[in-house]
Amino acid sequence: MQQQTIAGSRAPVTITTMLTPLERIRVDAAGEGSYHALHRDSVAELVQDLKTNRVRAVVVSVTCCDQRARAGVAALVREFPRVPTVALLTQLDRSTPHAMLSLGSTGVRQVVDVREADGWRELRNYLLASRGEDIQGQAIAQLAIDLTGAPQDCWRFFETLFLVPARVSTVRMLSRRLDVLPSTLMSRFFRAHLPAPKQYLATARLVRAARLFENPGFSVANVANHLDYSSPQSFGRHVRTLMQMTAVQFRDQYDGEGMLHHFRETLVLPHAEQLRQLHPLSPSWGASYARTIVH
Repeated sequence: MQQQTIAGSRAPVTITTMLTPLERIRVDAAGEGSYHALHRDSVAELVQDLKTNRVRAVVVSVTCCDQRARAGVAALVREFPRVPTVALLTQLDRSTPHAMLSLGSTGVRQVVDVREADGWRELRNYLLASRGEDIQGQAIAQLAIDLTGAPQDCWRFFETLFLVPARVSTVRMLSRRLDVLPSTLMSRFFRAHLPAPKQYLATARLVRAARLFENPGFSVANVANHLDYSSPQSFGRHVRTLMQMTAVQFRDQYDGEGMLHHFRETLVLPHAEQLRQLHPLSPSWGASYARTIVH
């Protein structure tokens, strides 16, 4: 069976925090190699990080969440439901129970008590687990089932579609990641009567876009920036070319899972038989495939 590398050797998660000075030091020490923290002083700065810095989680201190901050956290959770928000408990005093109850009413569902050493391990595990729950992880898990029996290099192509950074936007860039010539990659899909690699890559990027759009706080411009499009207009043209609709219509009609279903229904399941015989990266596959066609 194909080997999944969701956790693999990926870069540390970037998180944004609102913590006390001492908590910042301890969070940085606990997360070395696992996550990179951007420390902020207000909820408004947390929201700005979500929109511009591609952070994967928010960590707020129970101590820092006074009544005004809690109102901001409630709005943040409502506007960015797909971004995990965790409350950090480092001390217990008379006001703590009320503060925790108030945080719960904002929509924060995860509280990590780090007064004991095991709490820091729990925080790391939670933040890393949230990375595996993104739409890329779901796509890889589902495609591993759809492509059961496919050659390893075929699987590597599909896995790479969802693991590469957002800036990988062309077949040339993708081919470099796969260590294959772009012309070789394109010709092998063409000879197998499959959609072009460009179509697979472009549609996989829209799966990511649809997941980002599940956060009402993201504008079209924010999503275009997150996925390294040159402009919102460029993103809009991409959507119109692939989906024959505007970016706003796309947002209204597709969530991440719906777009993943579209990817599978149009590019994978109708071509499953050809894909199970495809060797897009093997140096000798072209000649052997040609001999099969001749005979």
